[in-house]
Amino acid sequence: MRAEPIAGRYELVDEISTGGMGQVWRGYDGVLDREVAVKLIRPDVISTAELAEEFAKRFRREARVTARIQHHGVPQVYDAVLDRTYDRVYLVMEYVRGISLRAYIDPVRPLPVDWAAAIAAQICTVLSHAHAIPVVHRDLKPDNVLVSADGEIKVLDFGIAAILRTDVTRLTATGSVVGTHHYMPPEQIQGGQISPQSDLYALGCVLHELLVGTTLFDGTSDFELMRQHVYDAPRRLREIRADVPEALEALVLDLTAKQPELRPRDAYDVYDRLLPFLPEAGARPPAAGPAPAGVPDPTLLYRHPNAPRPRVATGVPDQPVPAPAPSPETAPATDLRGAIRAAISTSDELLDDERFAQAAEALQQVIEPAAAALGIESRRVLSLRQRRAAILVVGGDLRAALPEFDALYAAFVRTGGPNTDDALECLRQAAHCRAELGQATIALRQFRQVLTHVRARDGDVSTEAVDLRRNIAMLLLAEGDTEEAVAELVPLHDDFLVLYGPDHEETREIAEILARLRASLGSRGITDR
Repeated sequence: MRAEPIAGRYELVDEISTGGMGQVWRGYDGVLDREVAVKLIRPDVISTAELAEEFAKRFRREARVTARIQHHGVPQVYDAVLDRTYDRVYLVMEYVRGISLRAYIDPVRPLPVDWAAAIAAQICTVLSHAHAIPVVHRDLKPDNVLVSADGEIKVLDFGIAAILRTDVTRLTATGSVVGTHHYMPPEQIQGGQISPQSDLYALGCVLHELLVGTTLFDGTSDFELMRQHVYDAPRRLREIRADVPEALEALVLDLTAKQPELRPRDAYDVYDRLLPFLPEAGARPPAAGPAPAGVPDPTLLYRHPNAPRPRVATGVPDQPVPAPAPSPETAPATDLRGAIRAAISTSDELLDDERFAQAAEALQQVIEPAAAALGIESRRVLSLRQRRAAILVVGGDLRAALPEFDALYAAFVRTGGPNTDDALECLRQAAHCRAELGQATIALRQFRQVLTHVRARDGDVSTEAVDLRRNIAMLLLAEGDTEEAVAELVPLHDDFLVLYGPDHEETREIAEILARLRASLGSRGITDR
């Protein structure tokens, strides 16, 4: 007897695998007449109806951001379905046929250099598209990479780690750590700020393993691996395999630098450094060689170039083009006031449906005529621009939001001074965008600048102040400044105990970060202050 289809349309056909997050099935979408992959999230991840509903809401937001990657190397996520008991969630995804990258790793017969470089370069192509949004994978490892029959790389589970919050590694009651740490950067192990550079660290770990067949570190326990990733220098590739080119060894060392800002600038930079090790366009594969048998050749795509997404120019943040100032005799037209009210109403309705891109567009359509009539720095126009920029952040379009918040901060400083609520809010939002985009040094400076004013105005334990203090501590962890981070986290935890009590989610999270630091790094002398 056939099982009842999930949501009346997704039929489970056969189990593909069982992993850390649950079971993966090959399924069938009866409505669209196509194969799908269906992932059943582990019941202990989502144990109640309330958690399942919150997960589904978080999934919808994350899936919309992930869908914008629009790259052939990223299988799409189609749906999230709650079952009838409301305690399980099924993720419905594009079904991909391929061989796990794990099959390419062999310590006895490591990959040819051009094969390893081709795999890493294809992953860079995918990451360049994802990080431009930005979407950070958070769990890049060989098990999450497939190679199709034509040698094309498919990076799986984009956005799934973010949905399940697997970037926050939690201690169990026995003190053991949930999750693997073979590919985790120091900032992720310590619960710090995750950024595109976190994925580059994981890529360095994967490239190291492809070239020599063994992981970057070989700790026999999770705690030992944590310590090694945070403090130990990795063994040089050429000490293990003499024919690895020096430039490739240097790239792996740069990718696995402890501090995110010491790693390569972005995935495009890594791709450029891999180019010398890729086959030339039009080149024919060798008749015979050390390549493993029975797996697809990942260099095929580079015999016909497959370049990554072009890098967006960086530098001074883009400023909006000023609209012409209104003439003195021109008064705001009644139809403009009505258009502004209608745009705000439409935007609010779209926000209720979590259609963030459309909500931002609805405001943009009225901002331009309003700026032409009232001036780009009029109070009403600045308010509309600030509202639109905040929607961009909620929708995950941080790269578009950042230059607008920079421009808004400068405008509010000019029109009201640096200490106004609007100026400080725009500076805080710009810092948030920079933290998510991996610009940790500037983000720290801006968060501290805002915190100085908030402390003077509201004290050290206002809602805004403790949120800023937490952001600062997470960035310090990401930067590898453990002592300063602990100096921020200990009093922050004490304040959370008073404000929220020991069972509040944020209190527990800070306590777990401190416990993890003490458990895994206690030999460095971390104590309460």
